[in-house]
Amino acid sequence: MFSRKSLSIFSTLRNYSSSTSNIQKVTLIPGDGIGPEIAESVKRVFSAVKAPIEWETVVVDANTGISKEVIESIKANKIGLKGPISTPIGTGHQSLNLGLRKTFNLYANVRPCLSVPGHKTRYNDVNTVVVRENTEGEYSGIENQPVKGVAQSIKIITKEASTRIANYAFQYALANGRKKVTCVHKANIMKQSDGLFVKSCREVATRYPSIKYEELTIDNNCMQLVLDPNQMDVMVLPNLYGDIVSDLCAGLIGGLGLTPSGNIGENGTAIFEAVHGTAPDIAGKNLANPTALILSSIMMLRHLGHFNEASIIETAVLNTLAEGNAKTKDLGGNATCSEYTDELVKKITESLNKK
Repeated sequence: MFSRKSLSIFSTLRNYSSSTSNIQKVTLIPGDGIGPEIAESVKRVFSAVKAPIEWETVVVDANTGISKEVIESIKANKIGLKGPISTPIGTGHQSLNLGLRKTFNLYANVRPCLSVPGHKTRYNDVNTVVVRENTEGEYSGIENQPVKGVAQSIKIITKEASTRIANYAFQYALANGRKKVTCVHKANIMKQSDGLFVKSCREVATRYPSIKYEELTIDNNCMQLVLDPNQMDVMVLPNLYGDIVSDLCAGLIGGLGLTPSGNIGENGTAIFEAVHGTAPDIAGKNLANPTALILSSIMMLRHLGHFNEASIIETAVLNTLAEGNAKTKDLGGNATCSEYTDELVKKITESLNKK
């Protein structure tokens, strides 16, 4: 049986002194493909734990885009939970995920990666957090074709955004008992853009003497992660590097199906999400693994100050995976999405009945 105190890794920087019993309305974006199935799993789990959450469901997909209804809902509620959304490749459509981040200025993407008991991988003790700058870099969306046969993409790095994400990484480390922040870059080649990112991180690091600070080039960082993930604690990275390294870290623990994610903005807005794909091949077949979205919802609960409910769900998830009797097919089991959720609800109910 897996048991431990509340895992700070499944959390964000925003912490409350105590949980509140007030009902919080949350924008729910089920998404495409398996999204509605895993969103339903989260709703069942929240109902079982009696989380003080009221869902406001809105539709975002490749057909609707980011509608006025969606924008108004997230502006009003400040908090969202999002399933996977597909974006057509090579068609000129903006990524809807990127669109949401830009619309609400969600500048910090927090991706915790923790080895899951009972799910064997090459590593059994991964415990690291990726803090990714979410608004600029290569994902600024500035591309053009100056002449036929030539395409260029402009990478934007600003001191303001770099300082802001560095501050978040150090404050996160301090708040969650982390010992080290690693700045990941390629300033030896991109001396102006990545050089500015590194300089900003160095300046911020001087204000946190209790946190060890180091710098690694992106290529060396990837190699060190594969050699020994335990070398890394909190990593802070520009947008593209953060995208790549966060998926690499997910691979170390068993894939995106076990990886939560939170996108945090300056004005109190935050959207938590499953970062895996829409899996259209199994959509509607009750085969989806809802773990990533459930773990993301745990981050959301802690962000809102509902620590008790978050811990109960977390324990149910980790114990279920450790026991291995109700794993979905992608994790080596035979359980359906609803059977896996049934087991979580059972464990949550048993936990509440003991109190």
